[in-house]
Amino acid sequence: MNKKKKRLIMRSIILFVLASAVGYAFYSNLTKEARGNLQAGDKAPDFVLTDLNGEKRQLSDYQGKGVFLNFWGTWCEPCKKEMPHMERLAKEYKDKGVEVLAVNVGDSKLQTKKFAEQYDLTFPIAIDSSREVQDAYGINPLPATFMINPEGKVEKIVIGGLVKEEQVRALFETVKP
Repeated sequence: MNKKKKRLIMRSIILFVLASAVGYAFYSNLTKEARGNLQAGDKAPDFVLTDLNGEKRQLSDYQGKGVFLNFWGTWCEPCKKEMPHMERLAKEYKDKGVEVLAVNVGDSKLQTKKFAEQYDLTFPIAIDSSREVQDAYGINPLPATFMINPEGKVEKIVIGGLVKEEQVRALFETVKP
């Protein structure tokens, strides 16, 4: 094969990769509305997921309480850092009308259960294996936390890890009834 032909093939491959990337970017932006584009003040989409104990968890069942809704994954380093804070404050705020509901995205039940045991997590952990809830909330990347007030509206959205306990505490306070 001569040099000109190799160069043509290489340029064609690079052009194809670039065109694919641009096409994906357009597709992502054009379908963002369908995936979910929640903002503070919006009604939180209701969902039903099964937790690690086999119980159904429906967001609307938490009506009248504040909800710390956290989307996370076992592989996510910031998620690992925020879990101990969430556990401590979940116990502290349970009697104050704020509940934690953690939604694992994309991991198996076994992986999630091992993670929960490793971090001694006692709050409910639901698994979104189909990623439907993740799409409804428009989440990317993880972790993402939605503070939902007792009326079921989104008070605050935090994308990224909550590495300080004071950050988590301040969020709990925003939805305390």
